[in-house]
Amino acid sequence: MTSSPNTVLRLALLVFAALIVQISGFERILVLGGQLDLVALVVAAIALSGGSVPGALTGFSAGLLLDLALGQNLGVSSLVLTIVGYGVGRYAELRDPGHGLIPIPVAVVATAGYGLGIAVVSFMLEIGASVSALVFRDMLLTMLFNAIVALPVFALVRRLLRSALLVDPRARRRRAPVRSGPIGLRGLGL
Repeated sequence: MTSSPNTVLRLALLVFAALIVQISGFERILVLGGQLDLVALVVAAIALSGGSVPGALTGFSAGLLLDLALGQNLGVSSLVLTIVGYGVGRYAELRDPGHGLIPIPVAVVATAGYGLGIAVVSFMLEIGASVSALVFRDMLLTMLFNAIVALPVFALVRRLLRSALLVDPRARRRRAPVRSGPIGLRGLGL
């Protein structure tokens, strides 16, 4: 991903819009106890498209803004979203994320990592942490809702960041055709 001022502005606006929509709309809508977590999806989409460093930086800034906007303990969401963004970005760097349905498992894993990370950090810091079976049910429903909307969210992020990407993440690696020569002269570059 290129680090031009235009790219930074696009990322900032994308994170800010996801944060506003999450806080104003999806935070209050509960379906069977689960809700859509748009911030984790956007961080995962940016990390999958851009790599580990943009994913970690986006996760940190989104988590910091989320903590500030909700009045939570500062740094909890930043820490967890930084790890989620770095992990998804590192996956994209090591593997070929060229399959069209890759956003679904990435969204599920990113949502699970975010939910478990918040639970672990809250439990370690004793920030009103309660452990019950309902927490796991709510996390499973949130993972399901994020998996349902993963394809359009990832496509939107990829479309908004298309000019900033160095290589299209959906492009598959192509091998150069092997030219063959006479049997005794292969490998000599003639």
